Amino acid sequence: MTHRHDHDPACEAAHGQAPADRQARTLVAVFASPVAECLLRYGAELGFRTVLLEPDPARALPGHPAERESGPYLDAAADVVLTDHHRQEIGPLLRDLLATPARWIGIMGSPRHTGPHVRALRELGVQDAQIARVHRPIGLNIGSQTPPEIAVATLAGLIADRNDRPGGFAF
Repeated sequence: MTHRHDHDPACEAAHGQAPADRQARTLVAVFASPVAECLLRYGAELGFRTVLLEPDPARALPGHPAERESGPYLDAAADVVLTDHHRQEIGPLLRDLLATPARWIGIMGSPRHTGPHVRALRELGVQDAQIARVHRPIGLNIGSQTPPEIAVATLAGLIADRNDRPGGFAF
């Protein structure tokens, strides 16, 4: 019996020959952190245009120049991930991010309690409908505990969303 190979676009992708036909996405990692470093490194490998948004000039990630404020990179193709939920500037920063056309905004944190961003945004007068745009928790529910695992789980969820697949962010 002779082996017959049916054409399958997935085979082309596995061999690195698939055409890039999906919409380009920008991954914005907010706050210089170990998770942000992994998101930026892995995100670039996965075809995202990567941007570090770090408002504090005293904080940096080697090899990743930082944007200090919102800019045109926060367009309708931007996926924004806040990598630290303890920073004091979360409220004003999230308020400003919610005013952009960014297509997806998420913040790290445990699903076991309400995130501090909710109170911070309410104190700034942000409406509940806007607050609801902020995804939390983020990433696939794989039990992530280390920065690389958190980055992989987050990126897997964004890839599922990008490819219109059910992997998603459900817990």
